Amino acid sequence: MTTGSSRTSTSTGAGGAPGADGISTFKGEERALRADRLGTSGLLLSVLAATGPIMVVAGVMPTTFAVMGIVGQPLLFVILGVVLVLFGIGYAEMSRHVHNAGAFYAYISRGLGGTAGASASFVALAAYSVLQVGIYGIFGFEVAGLLATYAETEIAWWIPALTAVAVVGALGWLKIDVNARVLGVLLLIELALVVIFDIAAVTDPGPQGLSLAAFDPGTLTGAGVGTALCFCIAAFTGFEQAPVYAEETSRPHILVPRVMFLAVGFVAVFFALSSWAITVATGPDHVVGTAREQSAGLLFFLTESRLGGTFTDVLHVLFVTGMFAALLSFHNVVARYAFAMGREGLLPRAFGRTTGASGAPGTGSLLQTVISALVVIAFAIADDKPAGDPTAPVLHLFTWGGNVGALGVILLMATASLSVVVFFARRGAAGAQAWRLVTSTLAGLALLVIAGYTVKDFDVLVGTGPGSALSWVLPGIIAAAALAGAVLGLVLRSRAP
Repeated sequence: MTTGSSRTSTSTGAGGAPGADGISTFKGEERALRADRLGTSGLLLSVLAATGPIMVVAGVMPTTFAVMGIVGQPLLFVILGVVLVLFGIGYAEMSRHVHNAGAFYAYISRGLGGTAGASASFVALAAYSVLQVGIYGIFGFEVAGLLATYAETEIAWWIPALTAVAVVGALGWLKIDVNARVLGVLLLIELALVVIFDIAAVTDPGPQGLSLAAFDPGTLTGAGVGTALCFCIAAFTGFEQAPVYAEETSRPHILVPRVMFLAVGFVAVFFALSSWAITVATGPDHVVGTAREQSAGLLFFLTESRLGGTFTDVLHVLFVTGMFAALLSFHNVVARYAFAMGREGLLPRAFGRTTGASGAPGTGSLLQTVISALVVIAFAIADDKPAGDPTAPVLHLFTWGGNVGALGVILLMATASLSVVVFFARRGAAGAQAWRLVTSTLAGLALLVIAGYTVKDFDVLVGTGPGSALSWVLPGIIAAAALAGAVLGLVLRSRAP
């Protein structure tokens, strides 16, 4: 499926031959994404937007404290940061050899073969798609809540959700540098507000003062640690997207590795400090109890007493805009995966063409818009419960999508780690790349352990009973995507080996 020299990608889908830049050449340039659209800052902001800083601080962190009862969440972010840096060492080196909007698909193809790559492409498409669609649920829920609180207007959650689907879909057809500017503004504002909270918590600590107890390894005990790792690793989702934009940068072999390490380092430090600030604000001995009492309102409860109602109101609004930034970031990634798959013959050829002067993967963008609209409509039809009901389908949409998508990304990273090892070993570069092979192996093993906990505790992650069919049906989405991709890969190999 993919062959070529050591420094360039040579994606050769049916009907195309590799050009000098490694991208298949067809009639005109419609089969290649436009280069020189993104620099370091634009690429970094695009991938960081997917992490949704306020969404993590206001949503993931309180849930991890409350459900898992793990005080040492800040230490978990440090540990995961180390694991993902180890993963990034080999992944970044691979990005110097393969420049392709398919990222995981292209990397796994080069290491493990076209059939494995085809399987990975469908897993990536499914994982990032459900991650994005899941956010529409919580986005609509929060916007409806804001309108009810501040405008005294009652609307169903699916109205703002479908509006967001349309707006994100329209932005997906624009130049990627325009998208990067939108993402950048939204991201910087929400980062600033979280930092203000962190400073306020440290300068006005809870009853135990500036305690570092949350960084004590002794806090990472009990049955909830593995599941807490599953919750926390989802917060990093986004950094691995940098190679997806490789074709749209001027120097991908330099910019992509740089952005990946900047993103991992920033996310690990930022979330470790922010979760520590929460423990300082409540006191380490009280953080679990307070999180269980306040639930998703924990962050806003803590800012209300320290920074006042106006700041908290602004934070609520930025919580929504931060989710919108994550929606747009994931949408762009799904569109580019669909583009790469269309170019390779894994999807109809129409997906492998760019759109007009913007050079955006318009057909892939349209596909994700349609899928998002259909899923939101389906959940809206099924939603016959009050918005505040914890069993309401709108909240299931978020938890189901987030955890299914996170599982898919974890498995893709573990497979990519194996691909790095095989790729360099087959090229006779095992000696020269020995330390990268070691780090990739360690990262791959750690990621497989986390994936195992994710599958084992999926009922906890999605809030169902241990005997619920959803505990295997939902992870089955990823398994079905992998199987479908593998079957298609085998068919394509038999037709055009």
